[in-house]
Amino acid sequence: MLAPYERLIHLMGYIKSAALEETGYVVLDRYNQELDPKEWLDIEYNDWKSSGDTRFAPLASAFGEIECNGFWNHKPPRTDKDGVWIDSQVEKAPNLTRRAQEPGANVGRCRVIELQPTPYGECLYNLHQDDNNRLNPDGTGWVVRGFFNLTDDKDSFFVLRENRTDPQGEVRIALPAGAQLIIDTQRLWHAATHVGTEPRYCLITSWTSGPELDAYIEKYNGVNTVESVAVDQEILDAGYAEQARKDAARAAYYAAKGQAAVNVMSEA
Repeated sequence: MLAPYERLIHLMGYIKSAALEETGYVVLDRYNQELDPKEWLDIEYNDWKSSGDTRFAPLASAFGEIECNGFWNHKPPRTDKDGVWIDSQVEKAPNLTRRAQEPGANVGRCRVIELQPTPYGECLYNLHQDDNNRLNPDGTGWVVRGFFNLTDDKDSFFVLRENRTDPQGEVRIALPAGAQLIIDTQRLWHAATHVGTEPRYCLITSWTSGPELDAYIEKYNGVNTVESVAVDQEILDAGYAEQARKDAARAAYYAAKGQAAVNVMSEA
């Protein structure tokens, strides 16, 4: 368990959670997901793409419409805060909505992701950072994301890295039903390895850092280090090679067009 800490720190002009300072993530107590109905099967999805083969079902969006675009792409543009709950979706998913609102922190976008099976090598190629804090004013709370795994994906895991192409220090977090993570996804490169034949479903919520979120982390015994999921070295090595192969192919594609391949933050 995290030792008592100063609840908030000011870093780079933003209010950030001290709980996330060291590693960029916390893992909370596991939620008893089995007691809740499978609300994620009842809500409406659209084909908004992130890393991997995905669809998203928004519960809160910029103006309460069933769309997933970054708030900065709307008029007037704004940061990922003050999301508007979508009545038709909330009505079908009251438990998911309750969980997203429980911390009492400001909510920006809130949606369920549907991810098709994704091997480790493809996951590494998909590693990305999120553009969580575009247009976020200095002196306000830094936006981080909660990830609540809904399906029981016992062989799947979330991959976190400080450096996209350096496996040193890679963290692999297990994703059984009820796994609850809070991650600074603008800092950490991240993606999911999903093993199986059925889609993985996960509730993703943009939360604003502040005393409410810190109290929530403390309430559910957040820890900022966990033992990584064990993966055979052969699978790891094949994954590293696949990431390098795909990166090289992407670089060659852009070079043929006289351009340089550039990694940009995800707007998903």
